[in-house]
Amino acid sequence: MEQKSTARKAVVVGAGPVGCLCAISLAKQGWRVEIYEGRPDMRLPSSKAAAQQRSINLAMSSRGIAALQAVDSKASQRFLRSVIPMRGRMIHGLRGELQSQPYDRNGQCINSIDRALLNEDLLEEALSVPNIQVFFEHKVTSIDFDARIMSVRNDAGPEQQIKFDFCVGADGSHSIVRRQLMRVVRMDYQQTYIPHEYLELRMPAGPVNETDGQGSFLIDPNHLHIWPRHSFMLIALPNKDRTFTCTLFAPTSEFDQLDTEEKTLKWFGTHFPDALPLIGEDNLLRDFKNNPRSSLITVKAQPYHYKDRAIILGDAAHAMVPFYGQGLNCGLEDVRVLDLLLRNHNVDPSIPLSTDGEDERLARVLRVYSESRHEDLLTISDLAMDNYTEMRHSVTTPGYIFRKALDNILYALTAHQLAPEPTTSDDPFPTRAPSGWLPLYTMVTFRPDISYALVKRKAQRQNTILSCASWISAAATVGALGMVFVKVWQRIRQD
Repeated sequence: MEQKSTARKAVVVGAGPVGCLCAISLAKQGWRVEIYEGRPDMRLPSSKAAAQQRSINLAMSSRGIAALQAVDSKASQRFLRSVIPMRGRMIHGLRGELQSQPYDRNGQCINSIDRALLNEDLLEEALSVPNIQVFFEHKVTSIDFDARIMSVRNDAGPEQQIKFDFCVGADGSHSIVRRQLMRVVRMDYQQTYIPHEYLELRMPAGPVNETDGQGSFLIDPNHLHIWPRHSFMLIALPNKDRTFTCTLFAPTSEFDQLDTEEKTLKWFGTHFPDALPLIGEDNLLRDFKNNPRSSLITVKAQPYHYKDRAIILGDAAHAMVPFYGQGLNCGLEDVRVLDLLLRNHNVDPSIPLSTDGEDERLARVLRVYSESRHEDLLTISDLAMDNYTEMRHSVTTPGYIFRKALDNILYALTAHQLAPEPTTSDDPFPTRAPSGWLPLYTMVTFRPDISYALVKRKAQRQNTILSCASWISAAATVGALGMVFVKVWQRIRQD
């Protein structure tokens, strides 16, 4: 209790998964932590109803799990009991044909989980820590980082002036902390809306299963289902209640044409004929009417900190499109990286600030974080955008299938080690990539010990080899066909 009264105070803006995990991390290192969230308590029934209309299911992978394990192993164990493993993509053709594409030869999988379930679990864990307090419906209006004062408005009372020693912005892509940082930092900033939107649909559970009295899955629950249609796509992720959360991604211009029920049903039946009866016409029309169309945004910024006063994490620093399933995983990894840097540099919140009001160790940590993390965040943001093209089109092309097969063959022949535990190292990531062939998706999704930037460099070298192999294979095929043609022509002339 004595440490609680003497420790410095950190304020975390945003009670999402990244904010909650960061609060737990800081509290475990001795900080007094206060979380400020502008929205109501997400555990309230009214909040749950609003969240159901606007939420892409989360695909948690090894990077997110590694971050949970590093900061809060109990939360990680509970999380793994709540997920549905997805071992590959199930590609749905236009005529209803199915093609399973496993994610990994070793059976590693990504995990479908309800966003609210994960968030509530981490919030409950944060509330159980004695030196963490959470304030809902408290909107941050301005921050004076030099004076270390944050202005907060609560509808129930007058504006408050909150003193702090360290501020963490985990308040999403429209972050108020980031906007306030831009007043005191020469921040390079880029915000881009892509010309596509998404709409959530729901596939209901099937007939009741006699063995457990619950509904059944209408399609295989251990796949991420994709209906790729060149310029747009539909995906489906399984839920514990045997339903599927379906998300339609399409250009804004495509959505705009679906302005009547007749057009919507005809368009959907034309492009997703096997999905329409599973979702149901009435359900489809209801979701199109009631669920919002939402935009897709990319945010890039640099630096992410100011002196020893503040840092931004998660979507506040690097909002990205969801097509690699790395947005949340990357945000949780931010927390793991920051946690490790704070520990390695022996930042101690129980030590009072020096006479000039600076914590030199903390300032050094934040500077190192900004400098070392920036390339990683740019890389995964670009990879996420590239993967949209792959998911909605490339996965069906012969060239992609050939390269994927060759990728997996080289992986099987040369790579013999799964990812080591990243928490055993003093450094967040090694400086050299592991030996052997590793597919890009495997490195991004299942190797939290490899930084995104290192993933890109290794993938580029491997891609050069794949391209050469493809050309050689094509040339060999053409040569073989040429020889066959010559022999046939010679026989014709002889006849």
